[in-house]
Parts: sequence; C-alpha cells; structure tokens
Amino acid sequence: MLFCCTFFCSNNKINDTTMQSVSYLALGDSYTIGECVPEPERFPVQTTRLLRSKGIPVEDPVIVATTGWTTDELKAGIEAAGIHGTYDLVTLLIGVNNQYRGRSVENYIPEFTGLLQQALAFAGNRPSRVVVLSIPDWGVTPFAEGRDRAAIAQEIDAYNAAGKAIAASMHVAWLDITHYTREAVQDASLVAGDGLHPSGKDYARWANDLSSVLQQALH
Repeated sequence: MLFCCTFFCSNNKINDTTMQSVSYLALGDSYTIGECVPEPERFPVQTTRLLRSKGIPVEDPVIVATTGWTTDELKAGIEAAGIHGTYDLVTLLIGVNNQYRGRSVENYIPEFTGLLQQALAFAGNRPSRVVVLSIPDWGVTPFAEGRDRAAIAQEIDAYNAAGKAIAASMHVAWLDITHYTREAVQDASLVAGDGLHPSGKDYARWANDLSSVLQQALH
C-alpha cells in the first residue's frame, strides 16, 4: 500500500502520586501509529486522553507499529523493539497489509493467533486486559478508486471473521470499528489527507468505544 511515513514510537510516561499508573501497549500497523494524522489524533493517544479524563492515570502508550507491517513483520518488530515485562492494557490491530498483498486467510490465522498469544503474555495472561480491533475497510477510500471495492470488502470481512473467532477462543474482547470506516463513502472527512487512512475524526470514534471497553476491564 502507499503510505506517508514509517516509524516506531514510544512516549514518555506520566507520574501519578495518588493512584498506581496504568501502562498501555498498542501493537499494530499504520492504523495504530496513525499514518498521516498528528500524534494527538492517533487512536491509542486519544484513548489514553479519554481514560485520563475519567480519572484513570494511564501512562503514555507504548506503540509498536509501523506503516505497511503484516503479521509476520509485526512479530519481528516486537522482537526488535525489545518489549519486556507486562502491561495493564494491550491492544492489537493487524492484518490489512496481509489482505492487501493477497495473502490468504489461512496464512493469516496461525500468524494472528501467535500475535494474540503474545499480546496476552504482555498483559500478564489476563484476557480481560486485551482488546483486538477489527481491520478497517480501505476499499471505500479514494485510494481504492478503480479497484474491486466489493471484493476488498469481502476479503476484509473474511479476515475479521477469522480474527473475531480467534479472539473469542482466547476470551479476548473484539472491537468492531470496520463499520465506522465504511461510512467514509458518505463522509470524506473520515479520511486523512492521503486519501487512504482514517482521519482523527474517525479515530475519535474508535477511541470512544475502546476507552469504554478498557475502563470496564480495569474495574
């Protein structure tokens, strides 16, 4: 896929003197790093801000994500980042580049399963502290002009069906944000300036739903 930039981000942590701080690890690809939106508009950052507004002292998220990553590349990226220890919250969103490169769902299943097992380990084997976000539908964006949008949607649905089943088998929460991305057909403001990725406006909706799920997990 065409992208604007590629990087790994790990932000500084905040200190709270009255409550134990909550750590957050976000694993993924361009959607997690927030390709082509300002840092404050990334969904992990917006989620953190919402949780803080509810009195939860969440540390700045540790983000392991790079634009263009597939499942196997995220696995390698995690190893390269040297992530150790456990986190109070972990999110995982990966697979769009597998679909874009024409890889099969059958190939995705074992690789995604391994990544989710890894996410669980990072969460101290607490399934309630892990959330998987569904894969957005890039087929509705201007970038997909001239492509078979219906076929893309069907493939994304197949990937998501597999991911949802795997998450359920591990008792991990599944957050469907795909329906939000498909509204870009009627609302161009939901797409970033590159004509491909979600805008901060769309990420805000993801963050609102995700913060609610994570808040419940912490109680």
